[in-house]
Amino acid sequence: MRIDRFLAHHMGVTRKEASLLIRRRRVSCDDVAVRTAASHVDPATQVVRVNGEVVAWHARRVLMLHKPAGVVTANHDEHDRTVFDLVPPDLRRDLVAVGRLDKDATGLLLLTDDGALVHALTHPKRGIEKVYEVTYEGTLVDPEARFAAGVTLADGTRCRPASFEALAPGRCRLVVHEGRYHQVKRMIAACGGHVTELHRAAVGGLRLDPELAPGAVRPLTDAEIDALDGRD
Repeated sequence: MRIDRFLAHHMGVTRKEASLLIRRRRVSCDDVAVRTAASHVDPATQVVRVNGEVVAWHARRVLMLHKPAGVVTANHDEHDRTVFDLVPPDLRRDLVAVGRLDKDATGLLLLTDDGALVHALTHPKRGIEKVYEVTYEGTLVDPEARFAAGVTLADGTRCRPASFEALAPGRCRLVVHEGRYHQVKRMIAACGGHVTELHRAAVGGLRLDPELAPGAVRPLTDAEIDALDGRD
C-alpha cells in the first residue's frame, strides 16, 4: 500500500495532508525517514511513525452491499430487516453503514469498521460524488438548469449544484455532492415530480458491481478502496 494512502486510511487525514507530513520528514517506516508519498509500506510487517508516534493499524473491512428495497439502514429495527441482516454473521462485527439509503431505495451501500473512511466519505466539506438513477412521475420544470444552479427545496434549503441527465421519459440520472435527508426525493419534488424508484449506482469513484445480486455483499478489493476519492 502507498504510504500516503496508509496514513489517510489510519489517521483520518487527506492524502494531500499525508504528503505534506512526508515532505516535512515527519514520517518514518521502520525508523527510516520516508521521502516520497509513493513509497510502499506493508503495515502487517512494518512500523510506521508520525512525529515519533506509532500509527495504529488494523486489517479493516470494507464491504459492498447491493441493497434491495424493503430493508432499512439501521443497526436494529423492531419491524423490518436491516442491511446488517444481509451480512454473514462472521463479517458483521463493528460494521457501520457509510451514509444511508431509504427503505424503498436500492443500490450501492458501503459497510465498514473504518471510522476514518466513514468520516472521509460522509463529511459535508468533502463533497463526495453520489450517482443515482431515478424513476419519477410528473413533469419536471427546467430540471437541468435548476439542478446546475442548486435546487431550492420546499423548506427553503438551497442544495449544492448537481447534475441532471434525462435518460427517458420519467427517468433520469442525478449526480449530487451532499447527503441531506431524503434529498433526491425532495429535489425532484421541488421541480414538480414524485420519485417512484431510487437506485444508487456509485459513490465516489466506485460503481456498484453489476454482477452483485440484490441482497448480496462482498469485500472491496484494494483497487476499489483506492477508487474511493474521499482522501485526495
